[in-house]
Amino acid sequence: MTASGKIELMSPAGDFTSLQAALDNGADSVYFGVEQLNMRARASMNFTIDDLPEIARRCSEKGVRSYLTLNTIIYDHDLSLIKTLLDKAKAADLTAVIAMDQAVISYARQIGLEVHISTQINITNIETVKFYALFADTMVMSRELSITQIKKICDQIDKDEVKGPSGKLVEIEIFGHGALCMAVSGKCYLSLHSANSSANRGACKQNCRKKYTVIDQETGFEIELENEYMMSPKDLCTISFLDQIVEAGVKVLKIEGRGRAPEYVATVTKCYREAIDAVAKGTFSPEKVEQWMKQLETVYNRGFWDGYYLGQELGEWSDTSGSSATQKKVYIGKGRHFYPKSDVAEFLIEAYDIAVGDRILIQGPTTGSQEMVLEAMQVDQKPHAEKASKSDIITFKTDFRMRPSDKLYKIVENN
Repeated sequence: MTASGKIELMSPAGDFTSLQAALDNGADSVYFGVEQLNMRARASMNFTIDDLPEIARRCSEKGVRSYLTLNTIIYDHDLSLIKTLLDKAKAADLTAVIAMDQAVISYARQIGLEVHISTQINITNIETVKFYALFADTMVMSRELSITQIKKICDQIDKDEVKGPSGKLVEIEIFGHGALCMAVSGKCYLSLHSANSSANRGACKQNCRKKYTVIDQETGFEIELENEYMMSPKDLCTISFLDQIVEAGVKVLKIEGRGRAPEYVATVTKCYREAIDAVAKGTFSPEKVEQWMKQLETVYNRGFWDGYYLGQELGEWSDTSGSSATQKKVYIGKGRHFYPKSDVAEFLIEAYDIAVGDRILIQGPTTGSQEMVLEAMQVDQKPHAEKASKSDIITFKTDFRMRPSDKLYKIVENN
């Protein structure tokens, strides 16, 4: 729970661009993995140990909590690396580690690093909460619980005064938005069995996102499937009943997506920030939900459903292998220079055309993910230009500092 008393909004960070996008759009906390031993170890976007001080610095400047995910299955040969990672996290003054293995939990406690229990533990009742309260201040509930079940656990924590090592009441965290796995709280073995690549070591091969044909081996009869992607759940979205989540006593709402693009992090964080603030102000409404949903649909998603929070017994399945986003970004060019006295950014066009009136996206490790409408530009120093093409050099004003390492994209409708 934040100092303001609002539910804490936790956003994902797969790289520095996404991290900055989360910080710029209202996250109260961010979570991230470092190289191996996190549930997105196979993702192309992961920080290194040497990045921890910079992550901590950026978060500290914004008053944002920083969480290192170290929540995979751990083997004996991992123990030395675990201690190195946790020592570095402690030295960098990160806020906490998200863990599921007792080796990680035990060593983190030994060095005085706050522990959060991962959803991989599959906590579904108050007695399990009480047990892990010996080690942790925050616990992520099983993804299969309903709001009614979560509320009962939250009420019991208050009633029994269940406190963590910090001496404060244990805080309950749930997933609020993003990809869901067909397995119980993400503990899947399909990838391990089919490709010797364990999802529980952060190396999921995404078997469930593929199209399959089911055939009876005895008769050769092909079973007709209403949905060909019968193991690929739609993405979770709770923004329409966020008020019920807050009322249930949940203290932390987690956005999934360390493997997704910076614009996803920016848009989803911004929408949920506005929704949380609206609940706190008493201005949360169906009309606002409708607008937030339209924004959420613009970035990567497999379609949306409520998860099991409202008591649904069966999942809702995606009808496509990829994204159902209504928009996409198209690479236009790279940054060249920024003129701070006039707040003018300069880019080299390397790909597609760009024109006045286009919605553009500028992304970079320090800039984050900044969206704007191109209202005017110069092309090769010629003012009042309407269009630019490949090899042109363009300049235009921004209300943020652009860097030469930044990339320029155009946002287009995804037909």
